[in-house]
Amino acid sequence: MKVTGIVLAGGKGSRMGGVDKGLQPLRGKPMASWAIARLKPQVDEIGGFAGPLAGLHAGLSAATHPLAATVPCDSPFLPADLVLRLKNALGEKDLAVAKTGDQPHPVFVLLKTSLKRNLEAFLKQGGRKIDAWYASLDVVEVPFDDEADAFRNINTLEELGKA
Repeated sequence: MKVTGIVLAGGKGSRMGGVDKGLQPLRGKPMASWAIARLKPQVDEIGGFAGPLAGLHAGLSAATHPLAATVPCDSPFLPADLVLRLKNALGEKDLAVAKTGDQPHPVFVLLKTSLKRNLEAFLKQGGRKIDAWYASLDVVEVPFDDEADAFRNINTLEELGKA
């Protein structure tokens, strides 16, 4: 099955002084471009949209493939096999989410684009928490303990400088 790629961006960037994190330079190019470069070879179509659930809804609205993979713009080191491993685990489930140890990473997911109506209903009822929406779905957590550092996100200018 083909996969649409969605790079989630548009947060407040409050821990980074209110700047757009995805546009901050990392090794000579915007941080979001690193996430896009890592995701692009893993999907058949890619787009970037704002905020986690709002971005996910926008991405699902624009997706033309049966599956969508999401990653945040501030995680430039995501696994090169993220989508493949999530896809292998998805089976008949609604959504596959990456996890390291006991910690799920709710914006590193592969989901069926047919969930758009379910998400719309959740948003119309005032739902805003991504994990509260996941709780209503049939979800499989996929271990990535071998690549735990790949899910590191960059939240501050100090962390950006170190990266």
